[in-house]
Amino acid sequence: MLLILAQLIGLLSNALTILVFIWAILSWVLPPYNPWREALDRIMEPMMRPFRRLIPSTGGIDFTPMIFIIVVWLGTRILTSLLLSL
Repeated sequence: MLLILAQLIGLLSNALTILVFIWAILSWVLPPYNPWREALDRIMEPMMRPFRRLIPSTGGIDFTPMIFIIVVWLGTRILTSLLLSL
């Protein structure tokens, strides 16, 4: 049961990482009023907001998706290793 839970956490982490990559790429390509971009903004902005408060603005480059992916990856590694050690 714990192995299945660890695999599910890993799967959700991978899906979230892919979603962040798609969101970042579409934010460069699509205009702000595009329905796809607006939908992804509504999903991703609440998750990015805490990181934007902590990370200072660096001009035109937004590092929050990269930091978010690193935090998700570290959290996934820690949770799965804890689950598998039980």
